[in-house]
Amino acid sequence: MKIFSASLATETNTFAPLPTGLAAFSEGGYYPAGKHPDRLTLFSGPLWAVRQRASSRGWQVVEGLVAFAQPGGTTTRHAYETLRDELLADLRAALPVDVVLLGLHGAMVADGYDDCEGDLLARVRALVGPRTVVGAELDPHNHLTPAMTTHADVLIAFKEYPHTDVLERGLELVDLCIAQAQGKVRPVAAVVDCGMIAILHTSRDPARSFVDHIQALEGRDGVLAISITHGFPWGDVPDMGTRVLVYTDNDPAGAQALARRLADELIALRDSLHPVLPGVDDSLDQALALDGGPVVLSDGADNPGGGAAGDATFLLRRMLERGIRDAALGPMWDPVAVRIATDAGVGARLPLRIGGKIGPMSGEPLDLDCTVRAIQPDMQMTGLAGTATCLGDCALIETQGIEIVLISLRSQAMGTDLFTGLGCNLAEKKLIVVKSSQHFYASFSKVARHVLYAGAPGTVTSDLRSLAWRKIQRPKWPIDA
Repeated sequence: MKIFSASLATETNTFAPLPTGLAAFSEGGYYPAGKHPDRLTLFSGPLWAVRQRASSRGWQVVEGLVAFAQPGGTTTRHAYETLRDELLADLRAALPVDVVLLGLHGAMVADGYDDCEGDLLARVRALVGPRTVVGAELDPHNHLTPAMTTHADVLIAFKEYPHTDVLERGLELVDLCIAQAQGKVRPVAAVVDCGMIAILHTSRDPARSFVDHIQALEGRDGVLAISITHGFPWGDVPDMGTRVLVYTDNDPAGAQALARRLADELIALRDSLHPVLPGVDDSLDQALALDGGPVVLSDGADNPGGGAAGDATFLLRRMLERGIRDAALGPMWDPVAVRIATDAGVGARLPLRIGGKIGPMSGEPLDLDCTVRAIQPDMQMTGLAGTATCLGDCALIETQGIEIVLISLRSQAMGTDLFTGLGCNLAEKKLIVVKSSQHFYASFSKVARHVLYAGAPGTVTSDLRSLAWRKIQRPKWPIDA
């Protein structure tokens, strides 16, 4: 059995001001063919999984390009075509192969390509022909397009949000694709559009119970795999939205009936899946009213994991204006402020302008008198499923009783070592504000007494009706009544 595996992934916020170029992939993780490190990275689940399976089964594995960029604005045509063509060249050099396993995101948009994954899968299929099995692992915040399901034999999305099941879903993909290549199963797909956009936080009900429900259905009555496409709400492309994808073993009618039933169940949950979030002051009021701490407050609207800059000041400004102390906030993306703090050195007190640099959705910059508490070059943070995320050079500054983590490589909050690695004692804090929508939960829930979510302004706003849509299919709940 000869298997080719590669990855090309980013999540595109078409409303974000930061273009995603080749430099973003170099910073996020760029590994040429055969150079992927001996550890799991976020979108190398299939490659890492097939390494584990192949070690005891005598398979020949050819590893191609692995490239990932932090979510951002539209990918440049040059970046997408350059990386796509490199991956395809790696595949061409490996031919013939029995199976192709790809790590994709599913919501990558480039200049001239609303459906990068559909384009890539079509080109892969043209190279390998109809008999080679083609499978891909996806982020659930994808745009599930007809081109993707047409040109791939199997698509498996992460079920957990936070995405703690990268390796599990990669192993599932490998096993199902190998079974098809060996003639043991014949996967057929059914897709049902829910006509809505809903994000499933599997850390709580009703999403937790719904995902447990679909997992209990897999492996029974010919059901091979079920994936829920949440959709990525900040991607203005025709196929944005929530969908149910079901694979059965050569039972198209059964797949369609189950996908329809699960879609109807999901639609019935939509109001509870899309709660209205409190604004800045209301969320701060709620946090301060709770007994004890720490209270972790999500600033999801400025989540770099959704394409935001990570330099918004809306929450921090009000914290300062209200005199809130014993607090921490991070990560704030501000390479200039990091450089100044580093040059000043630990213990220095200096005026520092931070945040608010990228655009209107970053707010106004803040001019603060700060003390530099710690600096750390080339710092890493624990990411999802044990992966590592590079934050670049970092600094911990303190102003008016608030400690702020400044980073030079844009990233969302995931591991608590984002703070503790710089000496910030989270146990002593009443309030911890994290720039993340949900991935923070896997780590921060272990130290938090309470977890809250704020509806602050920002590029990843929860108010989807405020966005200037041009391409999505309408009507779509909750954008339309």
